[in-house]
Amino acid sequence: MVSLIGSPDSTLNVINATKRLARAIAISQGQFSLLLACCNSVNKQQQLLGSLMEFSPVKINEIILPPSTETLYTTISNILGDNQPPSLIVRGLESITAMNQLIVSTNIMRDEFPKKFQFPLVLWINDDILRNLIWLAPDLKDWAATTIRFDAPRHTLVEQPALIA
Repeated sequence: MVSLIGSPDSTLNVINATKRLARAIAISQGQFSLLLACCNSVNKQQQLLGSLMEFSPVKINEIILPPSTETLYTTISNILGDNQPPSLIVRGLESITAMNQLIVSTNIMRDEFPKKFQFPLVLWINDDILRNLIWLAPDLKDWAATTIRFDAPRHTLVEQPALIA
């Protein structure tokens, strides 16, 4: 039998990943930091956000992007104006219709992010977006801190031993 979640430690791994993300947000206070949080389920993202807010000593603001979003930098700038939140999580990337365009424009504008945003920026992504980042904007992907995973990659299957009757 093949399962995506084969480890009894998967709950512990999620808790540890949540704590790691909370710590990365706390450490980056007052300065720009790009953090990637990878989770393939939108529902699970919402649950994890609740847990993250419990673990984090820092207030976390959230933006959910509409599918028509074309540029990340301009969209965030327009929503925030002159406000500098303690941290910002951006969700909804999986629904963007022009994802490749958004990734390329974000890569082009990457040097502007630390000039304008003095807070940690967390992008909730899935495996497809991560692959697109690696292919279309490897320098942006490398610029980000280590990707924090909240579930097994879609292509990784864990073999479970067959039950013997």
